[in-house]
Amino acid sequence: MLVSPFAFYRGAALIMASDLAATPRSGLTVQCCGDAHLSNFGVFASPERQLVFDINDFDETLPGPWEWDVKRLAASMHIAAQDNGSAVKDQEQAVLDAVGQYRAAMARFAGMKNLEVWYANIDIEAAVAQFGSQLKAKGVKRTEKTIAKARTRDSMSAFSKLTHEVDGKAHILADPPLIVPIANLARGRERAEMSGALHELLRSYGATLPYDRRVLLEQFQLTDLARKVVGVGSVGTRAWIALLLGHDGQDPLFLQVKEAEASVLEDFLRPSEFDNHGERVVTGQHLMQASSDIFLGWLHVEPGFEDQPRDFYVRQLRDWKGSAEVEQMSSKGLAQYGRLCGWTLARAHARSGDRIAIAAYLGRGPSFDRAIVQFASAYAEQNGRDYKALAAAAKSGQIAVETGL
Repeated sequence: MLVSPFAFYRGAALIMASDLAATPRSGLTVQCCGDAHLSNFGVFASPERQLVFDINDFDETLPGPWEWDVKRLAASMHIAAQDNGSAVKDQEQAVLDAVGQYRAAMARFAGMKNLEVWYANIDIEAAVAQFGSQLKAKGVKRTEKTIAKARTRDSMSAFSKLTHEVDGKAHILADPPLIVPIANLARGRERAEMSGALHELLRSYGATLPYDRRVLLEQFQLTDLARKVVGVGSVGTRAWIALLLGHDGQDPLFLQVKEAEASVLEDFLRPSEFDNHGERVVTGQHLMQASSDIFLGWLHVEPGFEDQPRDFYVRQLRDWKGSAEVEQMSSKGLAQYGRLCGWTLARAHARSGDRIAIAAYLGRGPSFDRAIVQFASAYAEQNGRDYKALAAAAKSGQIAVETGL
């Protein structure tokens, strides 16, 4: 979070939720992402093996005011443009484009039938073709490179990078402190007990999948497990990667098992209706995404394998996942990316909320857009002050900091 004001903002979802709780509310509720900054959008594979663009982080998802997500996205646009050295007018334009697209898309969704909204999605290659003519050749080339790289990010690529062979069997490579295999965490009887517990946990996770996915999962055998540090906002929470292999040992499936704690929104809204926060994350993801990972499920761990009861959600570690390099974007490229995010967020909200009422609230003119520009500018200044306070605390030794990971 000390890398830049934008990196700080990415990890400060709780701070912003606390700030938003004191602002007026529209009274219209949707399934909120809870952390809808622009780096939590990206590309991944649909079950039909099409590359789609959507929201890709739901750790904080919870029913709440739709405008909280819009404000989080808008402020991220302003801060990212500021970090990239864009002129003030370009910072404002990036916000205007994202929010204006949200408003226009919501108006279109308000006129659609329910199933039309549910089926709506962004095919990333079609989007690149549409917006590519408005970007410089360098920006188009960078986008195409990101898409091509995403197509190589799957379990086979993870298998080649994250494993090695020991006595004829594949094991996850140690890379402490980022990746620590279970063999390095436990020995002898303790390791055998953990291994048995893992197989039980895998079965309990499988029970949360639809029957056809459960049958598919049962064609793989759990081979190895490792603890892995992930994310900016997720550092400090538990995350594991699990290696499963098919019958011939060359058919890998990498799963990520990520801890799910209470949403940052729960301190300011109603608690989740789900007892398991992994189920909260998975349910919210299914509600907001046009298509989701076929292995998306959840589990609960009692003390023994972990030091305390913990909830987790499970997904594939890599499945054509890719994110835009925000720091490399030109002002025009960032504005275009913001429009994709604005449309996507509107579609996600339209699936669970009263899209007609939200569209009516937004109106046809740019009044709402301009109000959010003012909010984003003011919040960027506050974020800058918070970032400097954190940097000062780190410099003085008030907080412990580990860098270079």
